[in-house]
Amino acid sequence: MAAMTDQHGIPEVSTVWLRAFLEVARQGSFTGAARTLGWTQSAVSRQISTLEGALGGAPLFDRLPRGVRLTEAGRVLVPYAETVGESLHGAVRELAALREVAGGRLRFGAFATADAGLVPRALAGFRARHPRVHVTREEGFTPVLLDRLSAGHLDLAVVSTTGRAPLEAYALHHLLDESLYVAVPASHPLAGHEGPVRLGRFVDADWISGSSHPEGTLLDAALRQGFRPRVAHVVGEWTAKQGYIAAGLGVALVPALAAASVRPDVRLVPVLDEGGPARAVYAATSRGRSLPPAVREFLKVLREAAVKMSGAMA
Repeated sequence: MAAMTDQHGIPEVSTVWLRAFLEVARQGSFTGAARTLGWTQSAVSRQISTLEGALGGAPLFDRLPRGVRLTEAGRVLVPYAETVGESLHGAVRELAALREVAGGRLRFGAFATADAGLVPRALAGFRARHPRVHVTREEGFTPVLLDRLSAGHLDLAVVSTTGRAPLEAYALHHLLDESLYVAVPASHPLAGHEGPVRLGRFVDADWISGSSHPEGTLLDAALRQGFRPRVAHVVGEWTAKQGYIAAGLGVALVPALAAASVRPDVRLVPVLDEGGPARAVYAATSRGRSLPPAVREFLKVLREAAVKMSGAMA
């Protein structure tokens, strides 16, 4: 029977045949190879005969009265067979490292306020447990991160319900629910208020936001409360927003994840949750794709960090 060939006409060679070939070459006999491999001598002989047939029929060994000796064709084949064996062993080692989370990679992204506390806690825990995994991280808005996830550039994205992104298209792993605060200057009349207040108390305030349009931002909460906030200053970065607030130029909405990083001349007034939490935070993965072990482990430490942070925010 003619040997099977690939699209280029090259014979398809079984790694089992090559394993038998190398062992016979090392032992110098079919009997020794059979003993090492745990096979019968006839099985080893069959593998070698099949390999010789697949490679054109040239004998790979001279059969001698005592043992065998490589032919010229056999000597040519040895380094190639060893390379195949080494490559296969390397693949097995790498697959084992992936399975045991002792290697491989983790590519994830997160929105900015998740990077203030949740992500660093989770990443520190992950690195302590799995120091050999190569980790790369991106920061961005939820819609951008989801696009990167869809394109295969990320394995996981920490996202929120802010931004009106189509979250239903992804596999969502709930991490926590966030309440909101209004950040006000220390001189504001509500700076020392105890207990949550309705967002409508700030209907006449100047607002500081990352966008001039409240739609798709945290200020969606104001729209749900029946008023359109007046955005007086567009400031994207949280540290800069605090400077504007402290100077009395306006107020801003702050999610609970960022609350711990507020400067001392800014006060936080909790917003009364009406109709459920202001936003939810998820770890998003691509629907229908298998999660590598490193991603499953990172999800685990993200959940652990989220439980601790939820307790601190309660």
